[in-house]
Amino acid sequence: MAADLSLSQARRIALGAQGLAKERPAGPVNARAVGRTFGRLQLVQIDSVNVLARSHYLPFFSRLGNYDRDLLDRISGARPRTMMEYWAHEASFIRPEHFRDLRLWQKRQWVGARALEPELRSSLEARILSVLDEGIPMTAREITGAIDHRQAKVTDNWGWNWNAAKRVLEDLFEQGTVGTAARTAQFERRYTPIGSVLPPPLLAQTCTPTDPDASLRRLVEAAAAAHGIGTVKCFADYFRLPAKPAAQAVAELAEEGILQPVSVRGWDGPVYRHVQATLPRRAAGRALLSPFDSLVFERRRLQELFGFHYRIEIYTPAAKRRYGYYVLPFLLGERLVARVDLKADRLRAVLLVRSAFAEPGSPPETASELAAELQLMATWLSLTDVVVEPVGTLAAELAAAVRAG
Repeated sequence: MAADLSLSQARRIALGAQGLAKERPAGPVNARAVGRTFGRLQLVQIDSVNVLARSHYLPFFSRLGNYDRDLLDRISGARPRTMMEYWAHEASFIRPEHFRDLRLWQKRQWVGARALEPELRSSLEARILSVLDEGIPMTAREITGAIDHRQAKVTDNWGWNWNAAKRVLEDLFEQGTVGTAARTAQFERRYTPIGSVLPPPLLAQTCTPTDPDASLRRLVEAAAAAHGIGTVKCFADYFRLPAKPAAQAVAELAEEGILQPVSVRGWDGPVYRHVQATLPRRAAGRALLSPFDSLVFERRRLQELFGFHYRIEIYTPAAKRRYGYYVLPFLLGERLVARVDLKADRLRAVLLVRSAFAEPGSPPETASELAAELQLMATWLSLTDVVVEPVGTLAAELAAAVRAG
C-alpha cells in the first residue's frame, strides 16, 4: 500500500533533496561544499543572461550563501573533471558519469549542420578536428580564423546567424566528439576534443555499446534522487528525456524498490519517492531562486507542490509582463512567499529591485527576511546598496525593511 503524505511533507522531501531545507553554513564556503552541492543537484543549467549574475552561479548562492564564484570556475575546469558541459535540461554542467547516457538520449539536431551540403560539412569537420587536436581550446571565432573559413553573411537569421563552421562545431558538440574546456568572459565556449574533458575511464566507456534501457534508468534514477519526490513528468523533464520510455523506467525502478509509490494529498496523479530521500522535520531554509534553478524547472510541479504559478517573462514584450524581466521566487521555510525582479546595476554598485510582489498568505516576516536575503546577495555580488523601486504589492514594506536593516 502506498504511503500517504501531506503536501507539507512532500515539500520538505523535495527541499531536502535539493539542499534547500537547512540553514546555510555559517562559516566560509570551501570547494568541497560547492562540489557536494553540485553532486546533489546532478546538473546546473547554463544561460547567457547576465542581468543579475550568470545563471549557473545562482543555485550555489541559493544553497550556500556568500561563496567565492572563482571556486566554481576552478572546479568546472579542474582535473579529474567532476563537472562538464553538455546538453541536459538545456545547456548545463553535468556530472561526467552521465555523459555517455545523455549522449544517447539527447537529440539536439536543431544545431543545423545536418542541413549543410555533405561535402562542405565533411571538409569543415576534418579541418576543425585537425585544429583542435593541436591541444589548445578555442572559441568558434578563433577556430573560424584558424581554418580560414570565409562565408558570405547569412541573411535567414537561422541559429543567431551562425556561420557554417559554428554549425559544424555545435553539431560535433551535440555528438559528443568535442567538449568545452571552459567559457570566456564573453560566455563563448572554448572547444576542445572530448578526450581532454572526460576522465580516461569514462572516455573508454563511450567507446563501448550501451544498453538504452539501462542508460535511461540511470538518468531517471539520478533525476529522482535530485527531486526526492515527483511524477514521471518531473523525472523526465530534469534531463529532458522522452516521456514514454521514462515512464517505463520509473515502473522498473519502482519494481526494484528504488522508487516508492506514494500518495500526496492535493497532488494529483501517481507520485514516487526515491528510497533514499529523507523527510526533514522542518524546512528552515531561505533563498532567492534563479529562474533556471532546478527546483523550479518543471512549472506544473511547482504549481501543484508549492501553489506557485511561475513563468519566465524575459521573452515577453515589456508591456505584457506581469512581474518583470528577471524574476526570482523567494523561498522562506517550505513556502514560496514572494517574487522579485532583480538587476545588478554594476555602474552604480546597486542591487536594483525593480518590482516586489508578495504571494497570497505570505507571513508577516516576508519583507524583513527578503530584505536580509537581498543584502546578502548584494554583498556576494560586490554591490554596496539595495534600492527598491515602488512597483509591486510588497515594494513599500520591502523598501522600509531594507532601510531598517
